[in-house]
Amino acid sequence: MKNKGFLIIILAIGLVIVSYKWVESLQKNHPTENETIIKNTTFDDIMSRTSVRAYSDKDVTAEQVDTLLKAAMAAPTAGNKQPWRFVVIRNKEVLTFISEEFGSMKMMKEAKVAIVVCGDVTATFPGEGQDYWIEDTSAATENLLLAAHSIGLGAVWCGIYPMKDRVKIFSEMLHLPKEILPLGCIAIGYPEGETIPKDKWKPENVHYESWDSVPATLIKK
Repeated sequence: MKNKGFLIIILAIGLVIVSYKWVESLQKNHPTENETIIKNTTFDDIMSRTSVRAYSDKDVTAEQVDTLLKAAMAAPTAGNKQPWRFVVIRNKEVLTFISEEFGSMKMMKEAKVAIVVCGDVTATFPGEGQDYWIEDTSAATENLLLAAHSIGLGAVWCGIYPMKDRVKIFSEMLHLPKEILPLGCIAIGYPEGETIPKDKWKPENVHYESWDSVPATLIKK
């Protein structure tokens, strides 16, 4: 009888262990929604990306640049117009000129490569819809920045458009046709040292249904 009782205890312990392992397996294979978000690589890249303005001497390969451009061209675009155009700059004299010409672009001198994101105003909608090129190229720029971060590169977005003097200088320097407008210049390289992202989450900037507590009003046509 003692042996039988001991055997029952052993079987009970074994059943508990098997049950625990089964539950643990379910949790691993079916994580909660919150766990899925936390462990999501894309979300992590978004939250950990930051503007990098100091670069090491390590070179950026042509293959890496192609990867960034492919990511940029995968961005959403109004009407699938894809008005984005890109100019890749490696010439150190040009990068140095940009660095010295614009105070906010001093990091270009250290960058291994820069990509100027442009928009073709003839490749989008006519009339008021023409300005959708700004949204499209901005989306492409963000894709490019996230892709750079995801493969270990650092980058920073320097604005050009709508500053007329910047648009003029970049357009003349890069021999851009009149229908091509430069939106921004992105400096790219391997980060020099550790980068720490800023916490920009501000719940007070979010409004639900309408700006105030009054329900949204439908506009009758």
